[in-house]
Amino acid sequence: MEVDNNKSTLSRLWIYQKERFPIIVNFIAVAVFTFSAISYSRICRGESGFISLKHYAVGVFVTFTLFLLVRIFDEFKDKKEDALYRKYLPVPRGLVKLSELRNVAIVFATLQVSAILIFHPQMIGLQLMVLGYLCLMGVEFFVPNYLKKRQILYITTHMLIFPLIDIYSSGLDWKIEDAVPHYGLLFFFVVSFLNGLVVEFGRKLRAPGDEEENVVSYTGLYGTKKGTIYWMLLMGLSYLCGVAAAGYAGFGMLGLLSLSVMFIFCLIPGILFLKKMDSKSAKLCELSAAIWAVSMYLILGAIPMLIEVI
Repeated sequence: MEVDNNKSTLSRLWIYQKERFPIIVNFIAVAVFTFSAISYSRICRGESGFISLKHYAVGVFVTFTLFLLVRIFDEFKDKKEDALYRKYLPVPRGLVKLSELRNVAIVFATLQVSAILIFHPQMIGLQLMVLGYLCLMGVEFFVPNYLKKRQILYITTHMLIFPLIDIYSSGLDWKIEDAVPHYGLLFFFVVSFLNGLVVEFGRKLRAPGDEEENVVSYTGLYGTKKGTIYWMLLMGLSYLCGVAAAGYAGFGMLGLLSLSVMFIFCLIPGILFLKKMDSKSAKLCELSAAIWAVSMYLILGAIPMLIEVI
C-alpha cells in the first residue's frame, strides 16, 4: 500500500480508477446507456436511423465524464465516514489526495463544457442542469444530517441523477433536432431511476459475516432476508416499467419476452442468496444488478436501433 502511495500521480490515479471507477467497464456501460437513450427517443418519435457519430461521440464523452464526476463528488461527500470506517479505500489510505481528484474534476468539467459549446451548443442547458444537481448532491442538498438519518430519502435524492443524465443523453436526439420529446421517454426515465436503485441495492447486499460497522448496507439496514427481498421487488418494479416503456416504443411480444427472460435470469442470484446467505451469492447479486441494468438499456433502445441500421 505504502509503495503505491509513492508512485507518480498518473500511476496512482490509474490504481484509483481500477478500484473506484474502472474506465473500460464504465465506458462500455455509458456507451450503451447513451446509445439506448438516443435510440429509444428516435424510435418513439418515429425517426429512422441514428444521429451523427460526431454528436454521439461527444455525448458519450460528456455522459462518461459526468459519471466520473459523480464518483469524485462522492469521495468528497463521504470523506469523514471513509476516514473513520473504510480506511482501505484509496483516499483514506493516502493513495490519492482529494485535491488531486478535485483537479481531475475541474479538468473534465471544463472539457465537457468546451466540447458542448464547440460541437452542439444547444445542449449546454441540459448539461448545466445535470452539473447543478450534482453540485447539490455534493453538499447533500444543504441538509446532510437530515438525509443520512433517512437512508431511503438519501438514496432516492441521489439516484435522480440517472434520469437527469438520461434527459441529456436523449436530448442528443430531440434537442439537437429542435423537436418535442416523446412522452414515452418518461417511462424510460423512470426505468433509469429504478435501475439506479437496483444497482445501488445490489452492490450493498452483504452476507451476515461481511457486514462492516457503521458502513451502510441494505441487509444491515433491513436484515438479510428483507433487504434481499426489497432488492428483488425493486427489480420487479423496474421490469414492469420496462414493459410499459417497450409498449410505448412498439416493441410488442418480442420486447416483452426479452425483458421477461432477463428478469427471471437476474432474479436467480437473489433466490440463491436467500438460501445460502454467503459472500459468493452476495457478489452474484451485485453482478446480476449490473447485468439487469445493461440488459434493459440494450432491449429498450440499443438492439432495436442496431437491427434497424444494420
